[in-house]
Amino acid sequence: MAITREQVEHVALLARLDLTDGEKTAFAEQLSAILDYVAKLDELDTGGVEPLVHGIAVPAPFRPDQAGASLSPEEALQNAPERMDGFFRVPRIIE
Repeated sequence: MAITREQVEHVALLARLDLTDGEKTAFAEQLSAILDYVAKLDELDTGGVEPLVHGIAVPAPFRPDQAGASLSPEEALQNAPERMDGFFRVPRIIE
C-alpha cells in the first residue's frame, strides 16, 4: 500500500508538524515500506499460534506489598506553594 504525499501532509497537519518537502517525500516512502512489510506478514498462516504478550517467559518484577511509614500531613505540605485546610490548594479548572 502506497502512502501519498498528501496523506503525509494531512497527518503532519493533524500533528502540527512543519515538514520540509524532502521530509514529506522521505516519510511517504518510509511509511509505504512499513505497510508493504506488514502486508507480507498478513500472508502468514497464524491460525495455530497462540497470542503472546511477550516472546519469552518473563517473571513479574513485583515485590510484596508492605505497609511502611508515611509522611505526616505537615511534611507532605511543607513545600506546597499554597495550602488550604490541610490540603494542597490548586487553581480551579472546572467552572
